[in-house]
Amino acid sequence: MASLLPLRLAARVVVLDPAGRVLLLRYDDPPPNGVHWVTPGGGLDAGEEPPHAALRELAEETGWTDVALGRELGHGERVLEHSGRLVRQCEVHYMARVDVARRAVGTAGHAADKISAWRWWTPAELTATNERLLPAHLVELVDRAAACCRRPSRAAVSCWASGRPNFPRPDRWMPPQGVPRCEEPHQQK
Repeated sequence: MASLLPLRLAARVVVLDPAGRVLLLRYDDPPPNGVHWVTPGGGLDAGEEPPHAALRELAEETGWTDVALGRELGHGERVLEHSGRLVRQCEVHYMARVDVARRAVGTAGHAADKISAWRWWTPAELTATNERLLPAHLVELVDRAAACCRRPSRAAVSCWASGRPNFPRPDRWMPPQGVPRCEEPHQQK
């Protein structure tokens, strides 16, 4: 059934602060999406590459344009309502770090994006909460990002050094036909 739905490509960022807390945004949507917490991110614009979309969405949702995007953490797929219709969203997750503990988030774009709150979560809070967290394997993504942060990555680049994102084409995420690989083992359907 999900494979018959329109495809929406998205990119998200797992942002960690120096203490290993992760930034999540809350959406108070009506069903079927419902109230949920998710990392910053959103849909790709036409012709946009996933890393560019991740940084654009991060800037729109936090006001930050000085964050370096790190390595890709994985892919996922979920069904959600977007623009009044159900879609199959295939998303890629990247990691990033900020140097300030519990860095403040600019809220200028929150009303337009229907973001109702933001919060820094510890790993223990993620595992103990009864709140709905997306994607379903968020704790694993945060663990993966924390492990990457302990090992410096050559993949991490300062994306805004030239005043605009500058990325190579992510061919390993999006094959030439433009169809994303959503076959990762942690998919939410």
